[in-house]
Amino acid sequence: MNAVILTVEQYKDLVSRLDTLNRKLDEKSKTPEETFLDNQDFITLMTISKRTAQTWRDEGLISFSQIGSKIYYRMGDVKKLLDKNYKAAFSSKKRNY
Repeated sequence: MNAVILTVEQYKDLVSRLDTLNRKLDEKSKTPEETFLDNQDFITLMTISKRTAQTWRDEGLISFSQIGSKIYYRMGDVKKLLDKNYKAAFSSKKRNY
């Protein structure tokens, strides 16, 4: 069996890199519902105006978090909004006129 000897600096660097990798893996393992969008990402995703986003928040259509002047939406709440307003396609019958 071979032994590897590291200096304190090398050991700390190795531990720091492992911590960074763990954080990145944790971020990747989050489900999409746990991801947060800021207001700009939300209005871009939904192709709406800032005023519409404000109206939806005021009317309680979408849940949000606010820290100072920053607004955040949980992706799971965006999905709930879309699911709640989902309209199934009508069955179409081919008509011969």
